[in-house]
Amino acid sequence: MASGLADAIRGLVQEKGISEELVIKTIEDFLIAAYKRKFGMADNAVVKFSDDGADVAIYARKSIVEEVDDPVTEIALEEALALNEDCEIGDELLIEINPQEFDRVAVQSAKQKAKQTLREIQKDTLYSEFKDKVGEMIIGYYQRERNGNIFVDLGKTEGILPKRFQSPREIYRPNDRIKALIYEVNKSPSGLQIVLSRTHTDFVKRIFELEVPEIYDRTVEIFKIVREPGYRTKIAVLSNREDVDPVGACVGMKGVRIQAIVRELEGEKIDILKFDSDPREFIKNALSPAEVETVVILDEAKRQALAVVGENQLSLAIGKQGLNVRLANRLVDWNIDVKTAAQFAEMDISAESKRAVSALFSDLTEEEEEITKISELPGISERLVELLKQNGIELIESLISLDGEQLTKLEGITPQDVQTIQAIIAENVDIIEEEPPAEESAAAAPEKAEPEPETYECPECGTPITIDMTSCPNCGVGLSFQLEDDGEEEDTDEQKS
Repeated sequence: MASGLADAIRGLVQEKGISEELVIKTIEDFLIAAYKRKFGMADNAVVKFSDDGADVAIYARKSIVEEVDDPVTEIALEEALALNEDCEIGDELLIEINPQEFDRVAVQSAKQKAKQTLREIQKDTLYSEFKDKVGEMIIGYYQRERNGNIFVDLGKTEGILPKRFQSPREIYRPNDRIKALIYEVNKSPSGLQIVLSRTHTDFVKRIFELEVPEIYDRTVEIFKIVREPGYRTKIAVLSNREDVDPVGACVGMKGVRIQAIVRELEGEKIDILKFDSDPREFIKNALSPAEVETVVILDEAKRQALAVVGENQLSLAIGKQGLNVRLANRLVDWNIDVKTAAQFAEMDISAESKRAVSALFSDLTEEEEEITKISELPGISERLVELLKQNGIELIESLISLDGEQLTKLEGITPQDVQTIQAIIAENVDIIEEEPPAEESAAAAPEKAEPEPETYECPECGTPITIDMTSCPNCGVGLSFQLEDDGEEEDTDEQKS
């Protein structure tokens, strides 16, 4: 057959990435398909390549018979002897078939099948190769753009960089060098689809591995990466050696390493921070570049925390459109609320959390500062504070001295307000009645009053009389009292004056 066959095979191996064995198998299938198209069957077809692969031939295996019934599989003895003098009936001969004998339709059909087989082989070969590279970095060149999607020349095949996986900062032009992450590899009827990405967090991780040797050799480990592509990336790192600073290793001498990474990400801001097992310290670090004064855990079960910052750090901690605190939330996996000390003082949170922050921002040691003003009571509304103030009541001590009826009589206070006030007092105010010392109680006790004289009625007119009277002041009847030995009166006698 064609003498340049070996060169053609080598070309396919290099260009398509197909192994030589598969190319040879495809050529065999091509010839057998043409043979079958020509003779209606291919059970007796044999394809042979030369030792150097330069030539190939197809043969028909035929049995030697006296009378030929099937010319495709049988040959007459006379014809066989002309080809080989030593043959006899029952032997088999390989009769070479000239491919030019194949009709045009047979050749075209076989050629179509060979091309399809080659495409499938190439697809399977490339799929196996790139499937193992998912998550790795690859470099290609801008080829063309369609509907915002960029097609990248990867050498053996073509990759696609979808619009959703492109950073909003980046603009590409033909023949631009593109470094991207192999995100996924899929088979499709049209061919192999290799999806690339420049927005995935693993893309940033691979860049750090390329630029920071300590990360590549696992001296420094990346705990977690969160990213808003094109705007900001936060990366938490930790060191497996005490003598290696993980943040310093990533930044590099005079920032040379981090500058190279920022250039690759087209100027995207990168915050490198140290991982800490203490959630309070980790949250502090995660809110960088803002300086956090303290972190209070509001609810550990729900993973809610409060970060208190200075007035000049609030906007920096929150970030533009909340980007900084949003990324910090994702990095530490906590719900972080950022407040200043003044804003925190106005918050209605649990007394325990309140005390925790008060202790951090004051000179209190073990004792707790007592609240005296009504406005400091947790849960009381500004409206009630103002109404009580208008009625001249600003101190908690004055408020608790009033009962429900007295509160109702205050101007602007409704029965519902009374219930609310009493509930707040019951929940937040402990009323302790101190008993005065015994000596003070004795001194303060009033002297025992003398008993008042007992009164009686005049037996004549019923006018009230006392035991010291000798006659009724109304009717003039004379009175006398007889007393028993125990000092109580026994009887009265009437006496005419």
